[in-house]
Amino acid sequence: MPRYEFRCRACGDTFEVSRPMREASAPMPCPQGHDDTVKLLSTVAVTGRGGGAGSAAAPRPSGGGCCGGACGC
Repeated sequence: MPRYEFRCRACGDTFEVSRPMREASAPMPCPQGHDDTVKLLSTVAVTGRGGGAGSAAAPRPSGGGCCGGACGC
């Protein structure tokens, strides 16, 4: 089940909630009971190439990317 991160505008508390995707946009009160909350955008880091046995590695780009190619993106 996906986890969603929220921040309360009243008290500043940040909290996570596990809920089905169909309820992703539903409002969520903070643990302190305040109703003025916003859903935060979460980032996901994916590492590795994900290739199985026998798969060819994807060519790495040279230069460019977000930091001149140093991060490998």
